[in-house]
Amino acid sequence: MIRGIYTAISGLITGEAKQSVINNNIANANTNGFKSETLVTKKFSDVLIKNYDKVIGDKNVKNDIGSLCLGNEIDEVVTNYTRGIIQDTDSDTDFAIDGKGFFSLIRYDGINKKELYTRDGHFHINTQGFLVDDCGDKVIGYDAKNGNEVPIFVGSNHVKLNQAGDIFIGDELKYKFRIVDFKDTKRVKKEGDNYYTCDSVAHIKDANILQKHLERSNVNVTNEMVNMMAVMRGFESNQTVLKTLDETLSKSVNEIGRVR
Repeated sequence: MIRGIYTAISGLITGEAKQSVINNNIANANTNGFKSETLVTKKFSDVLIKNYDKVIGDKNVKNDIGSLCLGNEIDEVVTNYTRGIIQDTDSDTDFAIDGKGFFSLIRYDGINKKELYTRDGHFHINTQGFLVDDCGDKVIGYDAKNGNEVPIFVGSNHVKLNQAGDIFIGDELKYKFRIVDFKDTKRVKKEGDNYYTCDSVAHIKDANILQKHLERSNVNVTNEMVNMMAVMRGFESNQTVLKTLDETLSKSVNEIGRVR
């Protein structure tokens, strides 16, 4: 009976975690470049059940009955990196990556700097003339003259991207976007606000960048709603099992003293 309680509780814990992931997916269904996530569970190690009913000579010998699973636990949260739908926009500072890769940005906190990666190409020009995202982080590109990695400076000029991915500021070739991909997705960390960090990236030289386009979220709201209903049904089932076991255990404890 106690084992059943542990199993039901483990189901409630994993169900709550799944619900949290699904809620986050639905909440970001309209977030540019957002990648949906799935929570993966794994079962506890099976317990081998034995008894002593088998008698050999004058000794009780263990008799294997079978194995018993005591529930599930959270394994990991897996990100789906497939591309979302690409839509047209009217802004010269909107960009989308058609294929693999992430835009590189740099964040300064006054002392340190951190490199961030995102699929959200909704950029604008800040008051200092740099190309930045909605959080004010500067977009990184390669300088066309020396190949150095630098923040893309636009100033008061117009931005134009040709088919080769070259960035023209006014009529002058100035930059190329620094696009990277993750060598090992196991080492990727989510930073919130649609950002990722990773200490192992590969540079993509010939990424296909589209101007006046934005990549939408790859969340399938219909599938997420179906998953939510399945999680809710599982949660209710585990609650019912837990309530039944609790009532049975309570009855056993309260009535055992009445037995004469």
